[in-house]
Amino acid sequence: MPSTREVRRRIRSAKNVAQITRAMEMVAASKMRKAQRNVLAARPYAERLWDVMGELTARMTGGKRKDTLLDVRKEIKNVGLIIITPDRGLCGSLVSNVLRRSSRFNNEQRNQGRAVQFYAVGKKGSDFLQRNQFDITYRLTRLGDTPKLVDTLSVANHVIMDFLEHKQDEAYVIYTQFVNTLVQQTMLKQLLPIEPPVESKRERNDYTYEPDQEQVLEELLPRFVESQIYQAILESIASEHSARMVAMRNATDSAKDLVQDLTQTYNKVRQSAITNEVSEIASGALSLMEG
Repeated sequence: MPSTREVRRRIRSAKNVAQITRAMEMVAASKMRKAQRNVLAARPYAERLWDVMGELTARMTGGKRKDTLLDVRKEIKNVGLIIITPDRGLCGSLVSNVLRRSSRFNNEQRNQGRAVQFYAVGKKGSDFLQRNQFDITYRLTRLGDTPKLVDTLSVANHVIMDFLEHKQDEAYVIYTQFVNTLVQQTMLKQLLPIEPPVESKRERNDYTYEPDQEQVLEELLPRFVESQIYQAILESIASEHSARMVAMRNATDSAKDLVQDLTQTYNKVRQSAITNEVSEIASGALSLMEG
């Protein structure tokens, strides 16, 4: 049985851990609220951009899509994959879920005879790819908690240029979609070639485009890819802070439970020590009386 000094030391350590995790939970909650606002503010823009692109692509014939971001290649040999992860850990299973899905995607593509090149956004994903000696085409880290669109354009430009130069035939992104505080989903989305929205049965708006719809679409397609990547990064940041808040709350609760268990153990050890001392005193007194 451990000594009372050792149990007191463990209780003190558990209380210190609970204070640290409680503070980290509060910080994550504050950052999560701001990240949620950024995600919700960006979603309407992405949805409207999707609608406008659907109107334009519905008017394009197959020949005009060649050598654009809409070009569907007949033979897929090279595939690009953007992995979006946090720069830091302590956010539960969020990072491992993204990395596990990325590894499964890589195995699926290689089984079909395709080569996969990776774009790492976030230190955790970059370290994982480097540690496992994957082919890293580009990496972007230290974006912070509130990145601007201009901060993410570099990875979008690399993906777009590699596709247009036929270095890659398809491009995907894996990220964590923010659903709510308790739910975050690992998502795999195709970026390139851009898949136009399915034409709906509702009445189509008759827009007039200047200078013409082909030039408008040519300028719109890269902006669409950039917005999709930026939206995925914002979703991942909101998911990261939500997952970290929940993980720190669970760690705080576990530390408090541990303190309670150790306190009970301390009381038992202390009671046992007192009982032994009383027994020794009684035995000594009885020996003196008999002597």
